[in-house]
Amino acid sequence: MKRRIKLGVLVSGSGSNLQAIIDNIEKGLLDGEIKVIISNNADAYALERAKKHDIPCVIIKHSDFKSREDFDLKMIDVLNSLCVDLVVMAGFMRVLTPLFLNAFPMKIMNIHPAILPAFPGIHAQKRAADYGVRFSGCTVHFADEGVDSGPIIIQAIVPAYDDDTEDILAARILKEEHRIYPQAIQFYAEGRIEVVGRKVRIRGSERIPETPLHNPPLTAF
Repeated sequence: MKRRIKLGVLVSGSGSNLQAIIDNIEKGLLDGEIKVIISNNADAYALERAKKHDIPCVIIKHSDFKSREDFDLKMIDVLNSLCVDLVVMAGFMRVLTPLFLNAFPMKIMNIHPAILPAFPGIHAQKRAADYGVRFSGCTVHFADEGVDSGPIIIQAIVPAYDDDTEDILAARILKEEHRIYPQAIQFYAEGRIEVVGRKVRIRGSERIPETPLHNPPLTAF
C-alpha cells in the first residue's frame, strides 16, 4: 500500500544523494516527506541544499558527546520526536551503534558505491579500480551491525575499464546512485519490501532478463 512516508536523512558531506531524493519528491515520483536532515558536520554542503528547499536541519556534532551511544541517543530523540518512518543515510560518515539500529529495526537505509558484498567500507571506488574489476556499481541496503553488510534492496551495475581512475569510476557509479536510492525508498513507501533472512523481496517486481554481460565483449564464443 502506497503512503507518504516521513523521512529523516543523515548527512555529513555534499549531499548529492540527498538532492536526488529531494528532486524526486518534488517531481511527485517519490511518496515521501523529509521531516528533518541531521548532520554531524556543520560545514556539510548538504545543509545548503536543504536550506534551498526549506527543509528543517539539525546539527549534532559527534565531538560534543562523551560516547557514540550518547551521540546516537540524541539523534534518536530528534527522529522520534518527528515520528520518522524511515531513516536514510546519505553520505553519513559515522558508524551507527546497536542502540541506534535497535531503535529503527530494518528502517535504516544506506547506499554504498560498490556491488556488495565486494568492497565494503571506505574508498570502495578506488579499491575497485585498483583491483581491475570489469564491472562495478552501487547497492542500497538496510543497515545492520556490520560494515555495509545488511540485506540488499537494489543494485545497479556499471562497466569498469582498465584506464578508469577512481574519480572517473566514481562519477559513473554516482549517476546510478541517484536513480536507485529514490527507487528503494519508493519501494518502502509502497509497502512492497519484505525481508526474509538475508534476502529482500520486492513484491510485484518483474524479473530482469537473463542477459549475461561481458567486459570486454565476446568476439567468437
